[in-house]
Amino acid sequence: MPETTPDSSTDSTAPQAKPRASQGRRAVISREDLISAALALVGPNRSVSTLSLREVAREAGIAPNSFYRHFRDIDELAVTLIDEAGSALRKIIGGARTRAVSGKSVVRGSIESVMEQLNGEQKFLHLLMREGTVGSNAFKQAVEKQLSFFEEELCTDLIRLADINKHPICEPESVAKAITRLIFAQGAAIADLPEDQRDAAAEQMMLMVRMILVGSQTMASRRPPL
Repeated sequence: MPETTPDSSTDSTAPQAKPRASQGRRAVISREDLISAALALVGPNRSVSTLSLREVAREAGIAPNSFYRHFRDIDELAVTLIDEAGSALRKIIGGARTRAVSGKSVVRGSIESVMEQLNGEQKFLHLLMREGTVGSNAFKQAVEKQLSFFEEELCTDLIRLADINKHPICEPESVAKAITRLIFAQGAAIADLPEDQRDAAAEQMMLMVRMILVGSQTMASRRPPL
């Protein structure tokens, strides 16, 4: 009696033989599929530097050799993953800032978006925070590039809000950098806290950001020294 497989009863023709022989591997896969597979494997306690090509291929459901159709090596995939995470996170947090109409709401909206990312299932923020501190030099540079994008976008929004609220700020580029670095540093610390302590830590982070903003507004209001 011929050996059967779980799907042999549905169709026994030749075209169906290949999927059974490949043990569930997918015939066609995109770069986005590989990125999603890698993102599913990393987390708060795992760096992209620990991923192996075979592991990502297995998660994506392809043969290892098929990986090279889209990426030169695992490091290229990791840098792409960091870039994708940064781009997605900028859209999320940037949306909160764009909807803001006052200095108070832009701070709270941005911090709440950060906290949602920390507490949610998406791993964009965890990935950037981790690779920015423990990743390889190439990964750190990729994270640094994403942070510079955050700073440029935040600087633009700070200038916009300063004009709306009639409260000039001093050195908006430096203010944007200080806020961005603070949020990522504090976010990494908050990620290690128990959930019942995160809200208080987020409120403290909001206070720190407001102190930076008020300080820059105060400096802008002073007359230059004689």
